[in-house]
Amino acid sequence: MPEEPSIWEIRLGIYATPQQAEEVKERISRMLCPDPDHAPPCPVPWSILMLHQSDLDDPDSYAHVVEQGLAERS
Repeated sequence: MPEEPSIWEIRLGIYATPQQAEEVKERISRMLCPDPDHAPPCPVPWSILMLHQSDLDDPDSYAHVVEQGLAERS
């Protein structure tokens, strides 16, 4: 018996400028829906949301990503 679909949330934290973060968001959007001009509804139901660290429930949840990003810049 096949499993029924349900909602899954995949979280991605990146250390980036606002412009870089927007570019990543657009790339993910194109992976999920390669034809943004299709007639609704989308064949793959999905949603995307971009939040700044200050808007997270736990602003320190990606501390290791910030640490890695700062180390890479040095």
